[in-house]
Amino acid sequence: MYVRRPTRTLLAGLAVTAVLAGTAGAASAADSTPAAKPAGDGAHALCKRVPKIDRRIARALKRLGAGAGTRGSVARLQKRVDNAKKAGHTEIAGYLQNRLDFRKSLRTSLEQRQKDLAAVKTWCAANGNGKAAS
Repeated sequence: MYVRRPTRTLLAGLAVTAVLAGTAGAASAADSTPAAKPAGDGAHALCKRVPKIDRRIARALKRLGAGAGTRGSVARLQKRVDNAKKAGHTEIAGYLQNRLDFRKSLRTSLEQRQKDLAAVKTWCAANGNGKAAS
């Protein structure tokens, strides 16, 4: 049986629409059901990751506190801000100053995370790496 091209295109479009409508209906039905609650608080997984997290935070703090010769350091960005102000590039200086403010707040935030992680590390050592908490 020969079907003209516009009719064939129309039939293909209707088939795609029907499939998508069926998928959307299933997705909306899945969204209406409540999600399963987590079995635990993830203590064991966090205890396993503590050394990696600690190294990553220490590395970031070392980079932020490095001298002006290190990319990503607060000192290097401060020097760039000073150079932009000296050259009279106020828009550039403003942009870089905002980045500098964020980078300084990031250092404070990372230092707090490092303290919190030390407490988690102590808890993990005292509780069998969180295996009993699961």
